[in-house]
Amino acid sequence: MIVTLENNQEEVRIPEELEATLTKAMNVVARLEKVSDRTEVDITIVNNEEIHELNRTYRQIDRPTDVLSFALDEGDEEPETDDSEAEHLLGDIIISAPKAVEQGEEFGHGLTREMTYLAVHGMLHLLGYDHMEEADKRVMRAREEEVLRELDLAEERFGG
Repeated sequence: MIVTLENNQEEVRIPEELEATLTKAMNVVARLEKVSDRTEVDITIVNNEEIHELNRTYRQIDRPTDVLSFALDEGDEEPETDDSEAEHLLGDIIISAPKAVEQGEEFGHGLTREMTYLAVHGMLHLLGYDHMEEADKRVMRAREEEVLRELDLAEERFGG
């Protein structure tokens, strides 16, 4: 998996260890979902103002959110996951650093676990997972925790 990470905000310091964890998390998802090594995902870390604008523009929801996913495969039956030689851009994951800090504190598990969770959540959306129906939500949450468990960031570690 090719992971590009861009930090476009200055409000929250993003340690190198967290960047490495985000990349590792994307690779765990890729392995579990059998995504080609030539598949690329872009993660951009932004502030609340930028994610608010994106949320308003693309979802018509006029408030900041924690994570947005923009799949480049939308409209296809399922995302491309073959082993072809060409690189394939799966999509973009946009994460609000201030929201990740806020939620990490609220849930008592800190920035690394929260931002990693948000990245995994976004990646699973890019791969077609959803949580609109309760049954789909259970499947998605189980996959999220499976990935986080491999990174020693699962809910049970934090008393969840």
